[in-house]
Amino acid sequence: KGEVKKMEDVMVNGVTLNRNESKITICNVPDKPGIAARIFKELAENGINVDMIVQNVSHLRQTDISFTVSKSDAARTLKFAQRIARKIKAADAMQDDDIARISIVGVGMKSHPGVAATMFDTLARIKANIEMISTSEISISCIIKKKFAEKAVRALHEKFGLAK
Repeated sequence: KGEVKKMEDVMVNGVTLNRNESKITICNVPDKPGIAARIFKELAENGINVDMIVQNVSHLRQTDISFTVSKSDAARTLKFAQRIARKIKAADAMQDDDIARISIVGVGMKSHPGVAATMFDTLARIKANIEMISTSEISISCIIKKKFAEKAVRALHEKFGLAK
């Protein structure tokens, strides 16, 4: 009799690509309680829908906060981010439209160690630097430069044995 494959056994069952996002970075943000809340509250009050958020505090107690928004909101978001940066005494805000989000999805990822490492290694092999990472139980998303987008999709399909 043939073996029945449980859904949980399928490690990665899809790769997605989104080229319609921009990355906004507020530089040299003071590392104090309430600053992130202040930034994202003001963006929300102005109707800005933020997606992926990354913050990393340096040993100097300063941080860069980067987040993605839809390209259609990017110019407007940058203006708000620059205004917020001045208010909180951060350095400035920058916009990067030259990005793509590559994601792998699979319900079995949570029970298979090393899926993230395999994805990151696959991106490294095509020389795509990872700018941001976001994970959940069923997906891993990376922000990379747009020029690597198609190559990344092909490489991840191949690595995880997915049909193209």
